[in-house]
Amino acid sequence: MKNASMSALPSTDALISFKSYRFPPDVISYAVWLYYRLPLSLRMVEEILAARGIERAT
Repeated sequence: MKNASMSALPSTDALISFKSYRFPPDVISYAVWLYYRLPLSLRMVEEILAARGIERAT
């Protein structure tokens, strides 16, 4: 029997849509991975991406 709180969580099998985002899914995934995997601030992640030629729009 499933716990009620577990049924409210999204399925990991569901596809994530990046349709309304400016950057490609691989860039978004990489930025999220950097932010959560390493002890970096959002500014540091932006600097890493900028060093790879990916600039954020102002």
